[in-house]
Amino acid sequence: MYQSHFGLAEAPFSIAPDPRYLYMSQRHQEALAHLLYGVNADGGFVLLTGEVGAGKTTICRCLLEQIPESCDVAYIFNPKLTVEELLSTICVEFGIAYPPGNTSIKVFVDCINAYLLDAHAKGRHTVLIIDEAQNLSADVLEQMRLLTNLETNQRKLLQIILLGQPELAAMLARPELRQLAQRIVARYHLGPLTRPEAAAYIQHRLEVSGAKRRLFSAALMGRIYRLSGGIPRIINVLCDRALLGAFVQGKERIDRATLAQAAREVFPPPLRRRSMLRPLTAILILVAGGAMTLTAYRHVQPDTEMATVRNTKSEPGASASPAKAADPANEAKLETALPDTLAWPEEEPRAHSKAMAYAALFRAWGADYQGADACQQAAGLGLRCQTARGGLDELRQFNRPAVLLMRDDKGREFQATLTALADKSAAFTIGTETKTVALGALAAQWSGHYTLLWRMPPAAGEKIRPGERGPAVEWLSKQLAQAQGRVAEPAGDPVFDHALVRQVKQFQLAQGLIPDGTVGRQTLMRLSSLTDQAAPKLFREQSEK
Repeated sequence: MYQSHFGLAEAPFSIAPDPRYLYMSQRHQEALAHLLYGVNADGGFVLLTGEVGAGKTTICRCLLEQIPESCDVAYIFNPKLTVEELLSTICVEFGIAYPPGNTSIKVFVDCINAYLLDAHAKGRHTVLIIDEAQNLSADVLEQMRLLTNLETNQRKLLQIILLGQPELAAMLARPELRQLAQRIVARYHLGPLTRPEAAAYIQHRLEVSGAKRRLFSAALMGRIYRLSGGIPRIINVLCDRALLGAFVQGKERIDRATLAQAAREVFPPPLRRRSMLRPLTAILILVAGGAMTLTAYRHVQPDTEMATVRNTKSEPGASASPAKAADPANEAKLETALPDTLAWPEEEPRAHSKAMAYAALFRAWGADYQGADACQQAAGLGLRCQTARGGLDELRQFNRPAVLLMRDDKGREFQATLTALADKSAAFTIGTETKTVALGALAAQWSGHYTLLWRMPPAAGEKIRPGERGPAVEWLSKQLAQAQGRVAEPAGDPVFDHALVRQVKQFQLAQGLIPDGTVGRQTLMRLSSLTDQAAPKLFREQSEK
């Protein structure tokens, strides 16, 4: 409800495990590395423990996006089951057939064993992930150990990853489970964020959601860290409540009093009925005053701290030096002069918005839209299609025109082509017109769904993996050098060796990607956005600003 007020494309502090919002602290990088190692290991158990809300499930979702194509994965998130129920669930998750109504453990195990042998013969790797594993009983854990006995002469056939709270590690330390504990090939405990990491985590989530100004002052970061103990989920709940409180009060940023009130609502003192009534009071105030607050917000002058610094690695053409403080009067005039709503032209049929939006997108790439499937047509032009749901930060990083799914004030949908972005404004081709609106219109009306085009390097496939050699590796080496401001070293027979893996990981870290050293779609897109000088861009070159 506060997104439009703060100029956000989406809620930044949702507790849903969205991998886009994963802040890769050193601990999270190490935890993910352990899980990736487990996926590629030759059987046994991998253990990841952490406090409630530390980010285990989010890391697991991130892992699932990195799973090799040769892996078959089953994910069980409610393991409070009997041995028979868990074996049945494993069969269902992997699509293993078993006799109807079967309750025999031996029959389940025989069916699973036959499936694993067949998968191994086909070169497949089978991984079972069990979340909330602290809920497993000792009998079920022992059965899990017995499943890992299924093996050939060369390797075990099943890899099991256990995610759970700290008490899981205590369970596995029991004498009766020592055989299972001896089969844990990698283990990691995910601790809370440090104070600097907590501040970076908050800023990261705000940037992903499209924030263009500082909403939490540096002085408040230490207070948030102390209140939350560095646990990401508690940080999310606390910051979300603080933003809601600031919105209700019509404030432009969170102050100490608003944070204190949010803390009282998130952490109610025991046996104090007043504190339990505060959330209800806030909701009543929100319902009664929300409309007036939004109306008043239209007339609030932009804050002097709205100017932000963008890194040249994530925004081509952006200055690497801090932005100068803007004059509030001039900014207010600029925003006042721009419309704060993007409306579909009345003379154009709304049903034509999709075709007209894609026609504008293809024109930006110097091509004519033929009216067929846009992604298929793009492939014929040597382009790739990216259709996803994200935030302003993604669009800025990709720096390509995009078709956005918008909604007007009556909830009616239409599609428009975003052709340019500035700090305070966005330019669209909508129907046959070109319109520039205040950035708040984008935050208020955009559903988050977008489609953009990008150029795939001719020599590369969908992935470039360590150990490969040839033209794709030569292209990768040159593009990394260009993106990182280096001179590419000439190589007669280029190979994706350890040195190049390190360079890829450095680039991925700088771009906020998972530093796995494998060049997949996301890494290729980021490289293309930085090095494809012939592609249309959302930002003007620095000399034109």
